[in-house]
Amino acid sequence: MNSSGTGSKLDSPAAPPANPLPWRTRLAVSVVSALSDLGRRHDGTVNRRLLSFLDLKCPASTTPIQSVVSSDVTVDASRNLWFRVYAPATSAAATGGGGLPVLVFFHGGGFAFLSAASVGYDLVCRRFARSLPAIVVSVNYRLTPEHRFPCQYDDGFDVLRFLDGDGGALPENADIGKCFLAGDSAGANIAHHVAVRAGGSGFRRLRVLGQVSIQPFFGGEERSESEIRFRSNSVLVSLDRTDWLWKAFLPDGSTRDHHAANVTGSDISGKEYPETVVIVGGLDPLQDWQRRYYEWLKRSGKEATLVEYPNMIHAFYMFPELPESAEVFAQVRDFVARKSAG
Repeated sequence: MNSSGTGSKLDSPAAPPANPLPWRTRLAVSVVSALSDLGRRHDGTVNRRLLSFLDLKCPASTTPIQSVVSSDVTVDASRNLWFRVYAPATSAAATGGGGLPVLVFFHGGGFAFLSAASVGYDLVCRRFARSLPAIVVSVNYRLTPEHRFPCQYDDGFDVLRFLDGDGGALPENADIGKCFLAGDSAGANIAHHVAVRAGGSGFRRLRVLGQVSIQPFFGGEERSESEIRFRSNSVLVSLDRTDWLWKAFLPDGSTRDHHAANVTGSDISGKEYPETVVIVGGLDPLQDWQRRYYEWLKRSGKEATLVEYPNMIHAFYMFPELPESAEVFAQVRDFVARKSAG
C-alpha cells in the first residue's frame, strides 16, 4: 500500500503486472460483471425479477455473526428507505471515555444494483463494525432508473436527519457526535453529495468528523487516460457499463458533466466539509476521476489523503483473500480512531 499522507499526492503508479489477482478473485468479479450485464436492458431499464434471484441477500441477525449483531430500522416505509445497524456483540468494545463512533455506509452498485441486505455488503459492514470497532449504519436507498437523481442523495441525507432526531434508533453505546460517512463506488459518490448537504445543516446531535471514499464513482464527458487504457480489459466498471449507469441515473437530457457525476466543477471552498480519505486502485478505469476528486478537494481547501493500491481492481477491498483488503480496513480504522480522539 502507498499512502500520500494528508496534503500530498503520489505520482501515478507504474503499469501493474498482468493478472496480479488470485484466480478466486478473478472468477468472482467475472461472475458479478456478467450478472450486472444480464440485469441491464438496452432500453435503459433493469430486469428486477432476474436480479432478485441473482442478488443473494441475508436478513439481520440479533444472534452474533462474526461477533457482530444487526437489526433493521425503517426511516420511511413509503419509499422503502431503511438502514441496517451493525454493532459489536459486546458493549466492552466501546472506546474509553465515550461511546463507539458511527459509520454511515452507502453501498455501491452504480446507483442501480444491490442493497444493504446483499450478502457482500452485509459481510463488509460486519467487518467494519468488528475491526474499527464502530456502530455501522448501512443505508438502503432507492435505486435507479426507477428513482433517478437526486433520490439517492435525498435518501442519504434524510437518514442523517433521522439519526440526529431519533435517539433510540442506535445502540446506547453509539456516539452520534462521532459520525463518519463512507461508501464505495456509487456509494462513495452518494457520501460526497450527502457530506456537501450536511455541511452547515444545523444538526442537533450528529457531527460528521470524516469521510472514507473508496474508489468513488465520478466521471465526465471527457474520456480519461485510464478509461481509455482499460477500455477493452476491465471488470465491473467498463465504459459500456458506466455510460449506461450514468444515463440511467442522471436527469433526462443531461451529459456526464452534470454536477452529480463531474463534481470538480462545483465550488465547495466556502462550505464545511469533512476530512476525507480517497482510496484508489491502479487497475480501476475510474482512477483518474478519483485522483481529480482528491486534487479538487485540496484546491478547495479541504483536508484529504490519497491512498493508492497500484495492482488492485475496482471493489478489491470486498475480497478478504487479498492482503490489500486488510490494509484498507486498517487504514479506515486508524483514520476513524484519530478523528474520534481529536
